[in-house]
Amino acid sequence: MVDAGLLDRGGVGFTIHGRRATITLDRPDKLNAQTPHTWQALREIGRSLGPEVRVVVVRGAGRSFSAGLDRRLFGFADVDGAPGLAALAQRPTEQADAEIAGFQQGFSWLREPDRVTIAAVQGHAIGAGFQLALACDLRVLATDARLRMAETGLGLVPDLGGTLPLVRTVGYAKAVEICLTGREIQADEALRLGLANSVVEPDRLDDAVDRLAEAVAQPPDGAVRETLALLVQADEAVDPEQQLAAERAAQLRCIAELAEQFGSD
Repeated sequence: MVDAGLLDRGGVGFTIHGRRATITLDRPDKLNAQTPHTWQALREIGRSLGPEVRVVVVRGAGRSFSAGLDRRLFGFADVDGAPGLAALAQRPTEQADAEIAGFQQGFSWLREPDRVTIAAVQGHAIGAGFQLALACDLRVLATDARLRMAETGLGLVPDLGGTLPLVRTVGYAKAVEICLTGREIQADEALRLGLANSVVEPDRLDDAVDRLAEAVAQPPDGAVRETLALLVQADEAVDPEQQLAAERAAQLRCIAELAEQFGSD
């Protein structure tokens, strides 16, 4: 189990019901702005999940998914015990690099093939909020969703794992435009670009996510895990023969698992 104090400091809610886990960014008065405590809580949630969890839904409380980084962190002063970003510049390079790597781990586990992850996005998803949505396998957007990669305009870069899925989804040139202009992407454009799997009215968001979560949890565990791993590799592979070989190996593992199930019946 994840320490309740850690979840509270990070402003993160976490529940498990059967095969589904739900993570809720729960600082609605701050539009679910994120801090290093948020990323630590997310990282520990990922480490705590057992194999029985098939689907993870990430959502935000209130009217926004996440407005990005808590602006109080733009400086040297500690915020709720977490160091300001400018303080990283005073760290030895190896220490600062390790701290950012720890932040990234709060997002990176969402793309591991052990389970399907779904972002339920309403209102603003800015900067770290956009990157958190991109970290998930699937995204369902409300019609009022607004996506924006704001880091470059603030003199920073998207460093929570968002650059790779963004380029893979929209292509290099469009990703350059999105990041360097910091412009807002509304839900209908997100759907056209492939940043959203579906767009629904805000009052239908929870129902749409529930249906999708139920649907992706239906296939056998092994087949889902192997398929997710294949799709990730297909996105990276440059050698078609390597991908075909990976498909064969994965299929044989699935067949062996099915045969074992049949033998035990």
